Amino acid sequence: MGTFEGHLLPGVGFLMLAVYYSLLTSLALLRKQKVLKHPLLPKKLLGHRLLWKVSYEALTKVVVLSICIIDEYFYPPGVNRLKMIDWEDPRRVFIFKDNWEHVTMFGFFLLSGIVDIVSQAHLTRWSVKLEHAAEALAFYVMVLLMITHIENKSALEIRVHLLLVLPAFLLALVLTVEIWIPDNAPLWVLKSWMALVLSTWMMQICEMYIPFTGQPWRADNPVDLAFLTIFFCWHLALGLALFFTIYGLCSLWHCHHSSWTKPLEMRYQRCSMGSSGEELEKLTAEPVPQNGGV
Repeated sequence: MGTFEGHLLPGVGFLMLAVYYSLLTSLALLRKQKVLKHPLLPKKLLGHRLLWKVSYEALTKVVVLSICIIDEYFYPPGVNRLKMIDWEDPRRVFIFKDNWEHVTMFGFFLLSGIVDIVSQAHLTRWSVKLEHAAEALAFYVMVLLMITHIENKSALEIRVHLLLVLPAFLLALVLTVEIWIPDNAPLWVLKSWMALVLSTWMMQICEMYIPFTGQPWRADNPVDLAFLTIFFCWHLALGLALFFTIYGLCSLWHCHHSSWTKPLEMRYQRCSMGSSGEELEKLTAEPVPQNGGV
């Protein structure tokens, strides 16, 4: 993961999930739903009937994280990092520490996707608490590994990964609270916001390896370290801007879609205002008093 590609791939994966969460949250708020419903894959996919009911989220987790794990072991082509111990060294030292840390982190997120599939496919009633617990565990593992990942690193890498820990830890806390309070709109918004911040900041880390200025970041420069924190604060604002943009687009779609899905009798119809119109005569006719009527 200590390369441009190593941060880009998980960054894109987290961004996909963050946008997915934001879309679900926005639609749930617009429809005034009390439960966050995850859409399922169609019964027939690519011409084959699915045996299980699986959500798009679970499938994305399994596919993207499987690719990330393969990338850690075998990228670039010709490299094999499956070995954990150097048996040729008499000291039997551990090797590829960073890669095994990343694989462990990806493995717990992959486990979260598998738990989602099992919960959705085999339980008579979805165990939402189990899914939240598995995802929260994955983020706690991510926080723990990121803290140990910065050992023996430069000041620049330490600052970058500590800032990455903040949204990850907040996501873990939100998911932990959702185990007991699963249907809470403010928690949905906070989770979407922090997921967007986490993914965009991971994309920002890619810029460290290929700076758009053409000059590398300097770990021994306090100004560069200060700008890292400034940029992270901008990413907090960027996450909010992205969420409100997604909410606005969903609002436009919701208004347009709902106006066309209403029954014909519920839509607004213009009334003929011609002087000889039968409907106009009925509307303008005064009621005739009845004997004993009020």
